[in-house]
Amino acid sequence: MQTTKPITKPSKQRKRFFQAPAHVRHKLLAAHLSPELRGFHIVKRFPVRTGDTVRIMRGDHKGFEGKISRVDLKSYSIYVEGLTREKVDGTTIFVPVHPSKVIVTHLNLDDKWRKEILETKKEAFKKPKARMLPAKPKEKPEEKPPEIVEVEEAVEEKVVAEKEAPAEEKAVVKREPKKRVAKRKRKIVKKKPAVKAETKAKEAAKEKEEPKPEKKRARRKAAKKTKEGGA
Repeated sequence: MQTTKPITKPSKQRKRFFQAPAHVRHKLLAAHLSPELRGFHIVKRFPVRTGDTVRIMRGDHKGFEGKISRVDLKSYSIYVEGLTREKVDGTTIFVPVHPSKVIVTHLNLDDKWRKEILETKKEAFKKPKARMLPAKPKEKPEEKPPEIVEVEEAVEEKVVAEKEAPAEEKAVVKREPKKRVAKRKRKIVKKKPAVKAETKAKEAAKEKEEPKPEKKRARRKAAKKTKEGGA
């Protein structure tokens, strides 16, 4: 569906009005329905067409009623049967009337599409709108048995008494913090690798065979002394 944007500039409004397409002009040529038709069709206004009977409500021809003979979309006017005037030369012409000056007293429903449009509008009006719905009545709370009510009242009294109790009673005994004991550092002792008995015996035999460096030095010193003494 084509939508139109609101325009505030008069020049643009006039341009839209005079350069409107046919489907928009058709909607602009709408007239109010009579109270009887409005109560039956539940529609306030509807576009007019040839064959509708209308009654003029304003102007020089107020109160005139007749059928629409022609609808002029170009000049936004309708022509009613019997509503004529004489020109200076003596010829008679139809008087143009704007549809806003008339009310429709009888609708021409020969067209099935026109009937369907009226029915759809009627259904749309019958549907309740969200903003027009009345407020839902508040549901009454279920009545509780007296035993439960007594228990709830006793609980509420206890809560109120606790809130109103003095600060001394409410004071909570603080627990003394536990003394932290310094953890002793454990000495890490590296375990020596286990030595087999065979390897121990071999090492002891080598020590016996090989003279220690201290004994070698003593022997050398003794040898030197003997040489010096012999010389």
